[in-house]
Amino acid sequence: MTHPVVHTWRLLKWGRTLARHGALQGLEHDTKTPPRLRRLLRLARLGARVPDQPRYADAFEAIGPAAVKLGQTLATRPDIVGDEAALDLLRLQDALPPLPFEVIRPQIEDSLGRPIETMFASFDEKPVGAASIAQVHRAVTTDGRAVAVKVLRPGVEADFERAIDTYEWAAAQVEPMGGEIARLQPRLVIATFKRWTARELDLRREAASASELAEGMAAEPNFHVPEIDWPRTSGKVLTLEWIDGIKLSNRAALVEAGYDLPLLAQTLVHAFLRQAIAEGFFHADLHQGNLFALPGNRIAAVDFGIMGRIDRRARIWLAEILYGLITGNYRRVAEIHFEAEYVPAHHDVREFATALRAVGEPMRGLPVKEMSIGMMLDGLFSITRDFDMVTQPHLLLLQKTMVMVEGVATALDPDINLWETAGPFVEDWIRTELGPEAAVADRIVADVKTLYRLPELVRRIEARFPAPGGAPPAPPLRQIEVVRIGGGWRYAAVAFASAAAGIVATWAMMG
Repeated sequence: MTHPVVHTWRLLKWGRTLARHGALQGLEHDTKTPPRLRRLLRLARLGARVPDQPRYADAFEAIGPAAVKLGQTLATRPDIVGDEAALDLLRLQDALPPLPFEVIRPQIEDSLGRPIETMFASFDEKPVGAASIAQVHRAVTTDGRAVAVKVLRPGVEADFERAIDTYEWAAAQVEPMGGEIARLQPRLVIATFKRWTARELDLRREAASASELAEGMAAEPNFHVPEIDWPRTSGKVLTLEWIDGIKLSNRAALVEAGYDLPLLAQTLVHAFLRQAIAEGFFHADLHQGNLFALPGNRIAAVDFGIMGRIDRRARIWLAEILYGLITGNYRRVAEIHFEAEYVPAHHDVREFATALRAVGEPMRGLPVKEMSIGMMLDGLFSITRDFDMVTQPHLLLLQKTMVMVEGVATALDPDINLWETAGPFVEDWIRTELGPEAAVADRIVADVKTLYRLPELVRRIEARFPAPGGAPPAPPLRQIEVVRIGGGWRYAAVAFASAAAGIVATWAMMG
């Protein structure tokens, strides 16, 4: 276990770097910052030359790779760091000079257990990209397939483990201070960051995420997920299909190649909505550098290190919230926030609906192409503090990705609007999930599952209530529910009759 003195020394050193870039000013001047924490911040900047304009991204890059990843996480949390800091942190590119191939080659061979020549016909020693965690090389397999090989930087796991250990210790110290700090749940923030990092540091999990996403996107043929080369993949090496396309960030090249940019934008929006709302498993890093245009106006995605997951109930709430904001049904949106316990019950649902109206109505008065998801999220963040809304990390990750997707789509087609494009998809999904057909289907599934469990239920009841001297004669059917407990078969009959009655009622509804 790391000694608190070591944690304190690391924090002071990092705090000094943040202070020199002016990144602590907002927290220090915030009246809601606990006094003890404010004193530590003043100590960190003692004697430092603080710039007039904070440079948050530069500060995190100066601290190191783990801080870059933490900064990318905080970029999704304007409720914690403020809108200005969150916007600046989006500049974090996570790019580092590549390591020499002489260092990378042993990592590949040790991890895969074979010499490179036995797996690849050719291997480009110069990487096509390098980041804080890994770098990527182009290669050709022995069976002639072009692939991308992602390799973890040696020693990166230990570096991140040390940093996260201190982050967890720091969060545990400041959260008990209470007030605004406690509401923002720093320990939960770091726990979320730790999960993301664990996935990125195990390339088998990234491969599994890509494989799962590919299965979920089978209904979107215009959105391609590269195929994983599992025999050449391990915890430290990921080999997958090489994507030979044009990055969506290169608009001029897309125009020159004759791509339909509005169609690409719509394809991206629909693909994201299917991932987030229909499947509940989405690529959470859909920036322009991770998206490529393929022939036929198709889109391919790469880099599956950061993925988001939402359960069915949360997806239904999310779809209703989006649709309610699109249609102006603020009362229903407010009720969902209370049903989901995002807003504590002691608040007034009507007051919250009014606050939502203040966010939504200004956008409804704008031309369609000027209505922005980002603008809506900024407004929602502004009211979270007033209504003691506890942060929801999975939803914040989704919201960050929504803003990212809107930005990419708008760069392709300035006239597109995520609201207008999302409306029909969300409405259709709500009808599918919440309509009468869905209710009947859910009932049938539940009743069939009950019938499937009956044999085991009977055996358990008989074991618990054995009939003395053998099974007694069965009573008349009309007496089953009132007969005094005497044997397991009586319980079984009641259970079977209940299940059968449910199925009959279901089929009657369908009729």
